Amino acid sequence: MVVIIYFISIFFFVTSLCFKLKSAVSELKSRLRSQSTRYGQITEQFLPLVEAYPWDSKQFRFLGSPIDGIQFEEDKIVLVEFKSSFSQMSVKQRKIKELVEQGKVEFELIRVG
Repeated sequence: MVVIIYFISIFFFVTSLCFKLKSAVSELKSRLRSQSTRYGQITEQFLPLVEAYPWDSKQFRFLGSPIDGIQFEEDKIVLVEFKSSFSQMSVKQRKIKELVEQGKVEFELIRVG
């Protein structure tokens, strides 16, 4: 009988330990995702300054969301989204890309006062 109680105690101990480990792993994954997101947001602000950036970085304006920024050139305006190797555009970013490709972009002058 003592052996059964001993094994039951061990079972509950191991179960409790597994639950705590699972929670710790979940929290760690969440922190890594958050850190990755912050790293990406910081990196995006510096990408126009790298040598490989194809335009004059002084003409880039950072937005952050829903797209990273706008590049102003003499003959065009470019909406710019930076992505790392396996990153995908969000649904909203894909919709913006589609609207641009369909020519559904406008300029409005709004006067105040």
